[in-house]
Amino acid sequence: MNVIETKNIVYEYPDGTKALKDVNFTAEEGKIIALLGPNGAGKSTLFLHFNGILEPSSGEVLVNGESIGYEKKELMKVRQKVGIVFQNPDDQLFAPTVMEDVAFGPMNMDLPEEEVKKRVKSALKRVGMTGFEKKPPHHLSGGQKKRVAIAGILAMHPEIMVLDEPTSGLDPRGASQIMKLLYDLNKEGMTIIISTHDVDLVPIYASKIYILSHGSIIKEGSPQTVFNDVETIRAADLRLPRITHLMEILNKEDHILFGEPYPLTIGEARRRIRQKAQD
Repeated sequence: MNVIETKNIVYEYPDGTKALKDVNFTAEEGKIIALLGPNGAGKSTLFLHFNGILEPSSGEVLVNGESIGYEKKELMKVRQKVGIVFQNPDDQLFAPTVMEDVAFGPMNMDLPEEEVKKRVKSALKRVGMTGFEKKPPHHLSGGQKKRVAIAGILAMHPEIMVLDEPTSGLDPRGASQIMKLLYDLNKEGMTIIISTHDVDLVPIYASKIYILSHGSIIKEGSPQTVFNDVETIRAADLRLPRITHLMEILNKEDHILFGEPYPLTIGEARRRIRQKAQD
């Protein structure tokens, strides 16, 4: 079942610039979907359509098979199903304390106070931020702010979480921890949609990839299908995963053949090398 679908959506700025051009996108229930593209490709603009923050100039956005309505009541329902975590957590965190920030969404759902407290406690535990309830968000590190922003969405119990560059600005360990958290949430049934520049992480986690360039989808498919199209990847100002690029160099320049398509992860590369050594 497709939980999010866009049909030929166009988004045009007031000056006439088209940020999105006939974009068709689908997110299947229970999957991790990645959106790749350079800065200015339209990734953030597309994401803001998924829960009605932006309304398309033309086309249609569907959540669980139903077209989004843009009246206040309808948008509230959609935003309980589809939570968006912005690239910069400072755009999302505004309350005096972590607890108040995470409680904001559930409180606006008119939940009983005890239920709000229960959700806040659970969400902070889930992201590893128990004990930070009284801290001002602006005193936190970048990775901690990301976790609190995710907790604020988790507390609303969404079916779908959309994250714009979730590993941006984090060190490798912090990025890995965030992706592990998203992986665990997905294993529990949540649909995850991310935009990212980190092409090394994408093949490990995503089952489907879209490449967005100049407001248009130029490639979609499994990680193997997408990264096998080297010409399109590089035309979109992206690169291959590092292990894939290494195998490409070994093949083309050193004539060491490991078979095609090239492996996308260290685990797959290791298997190919071991197999080569045994031949």
